Amino acid sequence: MTNKYLTIYNQLIEQIKSGKIPPQTLLPSENELSEQYQTSRETIRKALNLLSQNGYIQKVRGKGSIVIDVSKFDFPVSGLVSFKELSGKMANKPKTIVNQLELIKPDSFIRQQLQLSGKDQVWKIVRTREIGGEKIILDKDYLNYKYVPSLTEEICSDSIYQYLENELNLAISFAKKEIVVQEPSLEDRELLDLDGFHNVVVIKSHVYLDDASLFQYTESRHRPDKFRFVDFARRPQR
Repeated sequence: MTNKYLTIYNQLIEQIKSGKIPPQTLLPSENELSEQYQTSRETIRKALNLLSQNGYIQKVRGKGSIVIDVSKFDFPVSGLVSFKELSGKMANKPKTIVNQLELIKPDSFIRQQLQLSGKDQVWKIVRTREIGGEKIILDKDYLNYKYVPSLTEEICSDSIYQYLENELNLAISFAKKEIVVQEPSLEDRELLDLDGFHNVVVIKSHVYLDDASLFQYTESRHRPDKFRFVDFARRPQR
């Protein structure tokens, strides 16, 4: 026979996932829930603890249990995966809009990021990612023309990394990443749905090939309410 607290836990999860209990809602008190489910406070406490452990609620001292937005997408901080690879795990299939694809002479900032000379050219790719009907990611990629001599809008709307690895046979190896919070730029405001939001989370990446050649600089600009950035950390063994 299923434990009563697991039944309550699963019922609350279903209500949270369906939106019947929306994010930021304060759940009823333990006493109110025990009356509602005709069970003990200890059983309710077990169900709430499990909800907290699995990221559905946040217990706030003096207030109670607040529902967390479970529609956030997990983005690995330390991983080096393409957006197409990540989107394969999303329930709402995203749409990629290619706003700009152009071979340019980089300005001083991009030259510095990619360690280029004044004669080098780069591909500039600006793409908006639409998920669930909302434009919530702006990806700005700069690729060294020396390593990527050709690029098309069709490739950019699908997967650049798939093209680089399978067609150009480039061995993408590692990246250095920095995460910052910034005020939205005019471009962010124009290309993303940011009404009511005053910040964007920006992941800046310098990406290298297996021979340690720096070939890509990227700024992935995220609306903050839809993402959580996750990593796995292990303490070094003494």
